[in-house]
Amino acid sequence: QVQLVESGGGLVQAGGSLRLSCTPSGRTLSNYVMAWFRQAQGRERDLVAGIRGGTTYYAESVKGRFTISRDNAKNTVYLQMNSLKAEDTAVYYCAAEIRSPDIPIATMTTDGIDYWGKGTLVTVSS
Repeated sequence: QVQLVESGGGLVQAGGSLRLSCTPSGRTLSNYVMAWFRQAQGRERDLVAGIRGGTTYYAESVKGRFTISRDNAKNTVYLQMNSLKAEDTAVYYCAAEIRSPDIPIATMTTDGIDYWGKGTLVTVSS
Protein backbone atom coordinates (compact mmCIF):
# COMPACT_ATOMS: atom_id res chain seq x y z
CA GLN A 1 0.00 0.00 0.00
CA VAL A 2 1.39 3.37 -1.03
CA GLN A 3 1.51 6.16 1.51
CA LEU A 4 2.31 9.75 0.67
CA VAL A 5 4.24 11.39 3.49
CA GLU A 6 4.18 15.19 3.59
CA SER A 7 6.35 17.55 5.58
CA GLY A 8 7.24 21.23 5.72
CA GLY A 9 4.07 22.90 6.92
CA GLY A 10 4.02 25.41 9.72
CA LEU A 11 3.38 28.99 10.75
CA VAL A 12 4.84 31.82 8.71
CA GLN A 13 4.26 35.54 8.43
CA ALA A 14 2.70 37.04 5.34
CA GLY A 15 5.34 37.55 2.68
CA GLY A 16 7.37 34.61 3.91
CA SER A 17 8.19 31.26 2.32
CA LEU A 18 7.75 27.58 3.04
CA ARG A 19 8.68 24.43 1.15
CA LEU A 20 6.48 21.37 1.34
CA SER A 21 7.81 17.91 0.56
CA CYS A 22 6.01 14.71 -0.38
CA THR A 23 7.61 11.29 -0.50
CA PRO A 24 5.75 8.12 -1.45
CA SER A 25 6.54 5.10 0.67
CA GLY A 26 6.22 1.61 -0.63
CA ARG A 27 6.96 2.28 -4.29
CA THR A 28 8.01 4.91 -6.75
CA LEU A 29 5.28 6.80 -8.58
CA SER A 30 7.22 7.85 -11.64
CA ASN A 31 4.24 7.21 -13.94
CA TYR A 32 1.83 9.21 -11.82
CA VAL A 33 0.84 12.83 -12.01
CA MET A 34 1.81 14.36 -8.68
CA ALA A 35 -0.15 17.27 -7.32
CA TRP A 36 -0.84 19.45 -4.32
CA PHE A 37 -4.35 20.28 -3.22
CA ARG A 38 -5.37 22.51 -0.35
CA GLN A 39 -8.40 22.82 1.83
CA ALA A 40 -9.16 25.88 3.90
CA GLN A 41 -11.53 25.59 6.83
CA GLY A 42 -15.12 25.33 5.63
CA ARG A 43 -14.14 25.13 1.98
CA GLU A 44 -13.65 22.45 -0.64
CA ARG A 45 -10.34 20.80 -1.44
CA ASP A 46 -8.91 22.52 -4.50
CA LEU A 47 -6.05 21.79 -6.88
CA VAL A 48 -3.10 24.10 -6.33
CA ALA A 49 -0.39 22.68 -8.58
CA GLY A 50 0.48 19.53 -10.52
CA ILE A 51 3.43 18.07 -12.38
CA ARG A 52 3.77 15.42 -15.07
CA GLY A 53 7.20 15.02 -16.61
CA GLY A 54 8.25 18.53 -17.62
CA THR A 55 4.71 19.89 -17.60
CA THR A 56 3.37 21.87 -14.66
CA TYR A 57 0.05 23.43 -13.79
CA TYR A 58 -0.78 26.16 -11.28
CA ALA A 59 -4.03 27.57 -10.05
CA GLU A 60 -4.39 31.26 -10.90
CA SER A 61 -4.31 32.20 -7.24
CA VAL A 62 -0.76 30.87 -6.78
CA LYS A 63 0.75 31.41 -10.23
CA GLY A 64 4.05 33.29 -9.97
CA ARG A 65 4.38 32.57 -6.25
CA PHE A 66 4.41 28.76 -5.97
CA THR A 67 6.67 26.29 -7.76
CA ILE A 68 6.11 22.55 -7.98
CA SER A 69 9.09 20.33 -8.74
CA ARG A 70 10.03 16.70 -8.68
CA ASP A 71 13.32 15.03 -7.77
CA ASN A 72 13.12 11.53 -9.23
CA ALA A 73 16.41 10.49 -7.62
CA LYS A 74 14.94 11.27 -4.19
CA ASN A 75 11.44 10.15 -5.17
CA THR A 76 10.17 13.43 -3.74
CA VAL A 77 7.85 16.17 -4.93
CA TYR A 78 8.19 19.71 -3.60
CA LEU A 79 5.99 22.77 -3.43
CA GLN A 80 7.99 25.94 -2.92
CA MET A 81 5.68 28.67 -1.67
CA ASN A 82 6.86 32.26 -1.74
CA SER A 83 5.17 35.58 -1.01
CA LEU A 84 2.65 33.79 1.15
CA LYS A 85 -0.64 35.48 1.92
CA ALA A 86 -3.16 34.95 4.70
CA GLU A 87 -5.52 33.41 2.14
CA ASP A 88 -2.99 30.63 1.53
CA THR A 89 -3.76 29.29 5.00
CA ALA A 90 -5.03 25.73 4.58
CA VAL A 91 -4.22 22.07 4.98
CA TYR A 92 -2.10 21.06 2.01
CA TYR A 93 -2.43 17.55 0.64
CA CYS A 94 -0.09 15.66 -1.63
CA ALA A 95 -1.86 13.56 -4.25
CA ALA A 96 -0.99 11.05 -6.95
CA GLU A 97 -3.03 9.94 -9.94
CA ILE A 98 -2.50 7.78 -12.98
CA ARG A 99 -3.69 10.02 -15.78
CA SER A 100 -3.64 9.75 -19.53
CA PRO A 101 -1.11 12.18 -21.05
CA ASP A 102 -3.78 13.76 -23.25
CA ILE A 103 -5.89 14.85 -20.27
CA PRO A 104 -4.76 18.19 -18.85
CA ILE A 105 -3.50 18.39 -15.29
CA ALA A 106 -5.85 21.34 -14.80
CA THR A 107 -8.85 19.00 -14.85
CA MET A 108 -7.70 16.94 -11.86
CA THR A 109 -10.33 16.60 -9.17
CA THR A 110 -10.45 14.91 -5.79
CA ASP A 111 -12.57 12.11 -7.26
CA GLY A 112 -9.82 10.81 -9.53
CA ILE A 113 -6.96 10.70 -7.05
CA ASP A 114 -5.39 7.30 -6.46
CA TYR A 115 -3.34 8.19 -3.37
CA TRP A 116 -3.56 10.96 -0.78
CA GLY A 117 -1.26 12.16 1.93
CA LYS A 118 -2.63 12.97 5.37
CA GLY A 119 -2.07 16.68 4.92
CA THR A 120 0.16 19.32 6.42
CA LEU A 121 -1.12 22.58 7.89
CA VAL A 122 0.15 25.89 6.55
CA THR A 123 -0.80 28.95 8.55
CA VAL A 124 0.04 32.41 7.26
CA SER A 125 -0.32 35.23 9.76
CA SER A 126 -1.12 38.71 8.51
